[in-house]
Amino acid sequence: MLASLLTITLVIGGTALLSWPLGTYMAALFSGRFARADRMFTTVTGGAGEQDWKSYALALAAFNVVMFGFVFALLATHHLLPLNPDGQGATSLDLVFNTAASFVTNTNLQHYSGESTFSYLAQLGGLMWLQFVSAATGIAALAALARGIGGQASMGNFFLDVARANFLILLPLAIIVAAWLALSGVPMTLEGAANVTTLEGAAQTIARGPVAAFVAIKQLGTNGGGFFGPNSTHPLENPSFWANLVEMASLILIPMACVWMFGRMINRPRHAAVIFGVMAALLAIKLTAAVTFESAPTMAFADLPVQQDVGNLEGKELRLGAITGPLWAVLTTATSNGSVGAMHDSLNPLTGLVPMAGMWLNETFGGVGVGMINMFLYIALAVFVAGMMVGRTPEYLGHRIEGREMRLVVLALISHPLLILGGTALFAATPWGLDTLNNTGAHGFSEILYEFSSAAANNGSGFEGLGDNTPAWNIATGIVMLIARFLPIIVPLAIVGSLMAKRRSAESAGTLSVEGPTFGVMLFLVILIFGALTFFPAAALGPIAEHVTLMR
Repeated sequence: MLASLLTITLVIGGTALLSWPLGTYMAALFSGRFARADRMFTTVTGGAGEQDWKSYALALAAFNVVMFGFVFALLATHHLLPLNPDGQGATSLDLVFNTAASFVTNTNLQHYSGESTFSYLAQLGGLMWLQFVSAATGIAALAALARGIGGQASMGNFFLDVARANFLILLPLAIIVAAWLALSGVPMTLEGAANVTTLEGAAQTIARGPVAAFVAIKQLGTNGGGFFGPNSTHPLENPSFWANLVEMASLILIPMACVWMFGRMINRPRHAAVIFGVMAALLAIKLTAAVTFESAPTMAFADLPVQQDVGNLEGKELRLGAITGPLWAVLTTATSNGSVGAMHDSLNPLTGLVPMAGMWLNETFGGVGVGMINMFLYIALAVFVAGMMVGRTPEYLGHRIEGREMRLVVLALISHPLLILGGTALFAATPWGLDTLNNTGAHGFSEILYEFSSAAANNGSGFEGLGDNTPAWNIATGIVMLIARFLPIIVPLAIVGSLMAKRRSAESAGTLSVEGPTFGVMLFLVILIFGALTFFPAAALGPIAEHVTLMR
């Protein structure tokens, strides 16, 4: 138990400490304090004129459309192109669509095994490149939102922000993490698979490739896509205890820093501290629940002659410690990362509910940039509810939140459960989903529910007992990922644009304070009531029903 507590403290506490200076640096970067770098970027991009929310959103959408088209073409033709030493063949167009949509939306939902599907060129030039630019898109959108909320006249320039995020945040950190992983034993080579003879004298083919670089940005950018099918349970992606700790820390570093970046850019560090505290409290609750539930024996083994006092060890990488499985599961779904350090399909039923809850809330630090944007929606809702309770016009940092803004807030928030529950209902009632299940009953329903939760949260993990590489699954989840990515980014930009068009009022003694514990409690309750309770009926049909069934 002591070792488990030390591991959790080292990963979460240590990363939280590192996030403060990183967030301060990111705020300075997006505030234009690195003029020399900005001049270089604007020279390359041909200028960086100021943009309003419509121009910023249009530039963001156009950029991502171009990225999608390029990567779709690359994945569709990768078997005809160089850097394919293992001779990977052609891929079906529905899987190409799903994969391009997955990586352009920072989801990295993988209905394939990378080492046996795509060439090195596709992995590096397409998928890894998207892991950088999709993460940079989220950070840029947060910077634009912060400028508008902070009272600036414009939202900045999208292309300049993307360049800043890519070259001055993501790339330097990725080089450091990739070097650490390579030194830890993660392969970094363009040679093909290795043919070896085992100690038993059998011949074995071991896939390898430029893995260290791929894994570094998959963690830092809350992407989550594995170079290998088993993701970070594979020993060549995650070879040692210390590599495991670095990967988990990389997973939450930038999402945590984004909170401090937001606070600095709006000149409200105490407000950022309240937000960070609420997110940390939700994370602590989920982590406590996951570790507690997974420490219980697997109820399916209750009648078998096996040791029952060591918790559920099925699907865990015991060489990394049993605690890292549920810890990774919580962190990866709290941050919309989607990489896995254990097989989520093997978690105890109530433990499996915890990562689902993380994806349902989708703002406990969340994806890089986007997690804080999602939290902004809950903040606006909390401010509106608080204003209605005391009979005052709701205001947030001097901005009056009225009917138009609230309609947009509700649109963004309600789209999330609609995509999850609508998709789950459709596939649970049709052969599209039923014919792909490897488990029946409540667990089979949970597999479908988890898949759509992962797609709508731009997460990418899965209960991988599901045969999801079918045209129906590939097209449906691809569409869900695209809607769930760009609607919750563009709508908040529209909200801030609407607020910027109004005269900003001075704060007074009667203005709702967003820098104290009272607002923190209010925000916490709004998240739980609106976010968590929406999904309770679905949870009751899936993991809760499975738990009750196994208790009999």
